Parts: sequence; structure tokens; C-alpha cells
Amino acid sequence: MMLTRYSPARVLGPLQDDLLNMQREINRVFGDFFRSDDDQLRATSWSPAVDISENDDNFIVNMELPGVPKDNVKITIEANVLTVSGEKKEEHEEKKTNVHRIERSYGYFSRSFTLPANVKNDKIDALYHDGILSITLPKAEEAKPKAIEVKVK
Repeated sequence: MMLTRYSPARVLGPLQDDLLNMQREINRVFGDFFRSDDDQLRATSWSPAVDISENDDNFIVNMELPGVPKDNVKITIEANVLTVSGEKKEEHEEKKTNVHRIERSYGYFSRSFTLPANVKNDKIDALYHDGILSITLPKAEEAKPKAIEVKVK
């Protein structure tokens, strides 16, 4: 006896072509809808990439902000929520060149993160270097792991 892999397409038979055509048409309609506004959306908002890590003493938030001046970045903490916001302005140069594609994002951004209860809000430190914003959030003493010595009798 020979085993054959199940394929839903085989079961659909002639209906398969109709379904695939319908799927292509739906993809085209939605693709055109979003594509027409793509350049405008890209120019008005963007969301920088963020890495969040933890060690024994701190939580560390690293955010990529290439091309954003330090003065355009604002860090706030309110109700145990860390918010980093700012703006990356589009560069306008008057040159006689033809632009064929723009993929860099510009505009206002805002990212918010709920902080754990064990963060010392008054000891938070931020460093901005080479387009990377690094925020160090120190843990409170009671949150740090403690080693307990086991005595052998």
C-alpha cells in the first residue's frame, strides 16, 4: 500500500482556482489601499527598535535612535511607566538630484513601558551614544537575589 500526503487543494478540485483568484484579488485591493498611503504614513510616525535586558542589579533599555539629536529625546516616568518620546526631522536639502526611493523613517515617536515595582525611580540613568539610547533602571535592594549559605552539621 502506498501512502500519499493529504492535500486540501486536491479535495477542492475546480473550486481551488476560484479561491486562489479571490485571494489574489483581495491581496491586490488591500495592497493598493495601504501602498497609496505608505509614503505618507512612513513620514509621519515611526517606532524605534528596543531591547530590554536584565542583570542582577539593573534593568537595561536600549533604543535605536539613529539621526535623532539628543535634544529631541524626552524621557519621563509617571505612575511607574517609562516613556521615551521625541522626533526625527526629515532633512531637506535643495539639490538638483532625483530621489528614487526613501526608506528612512521620520516623524514623532513615543514608546512606553510599565516598570516593575522594584525599580529605584530616583536612580535611573540615561546615556546616549552613537544613536543608541541606553537607560539603566537600578533594582531595589529587596529585589536583588541573595545567596544564603547552607550549613552542614
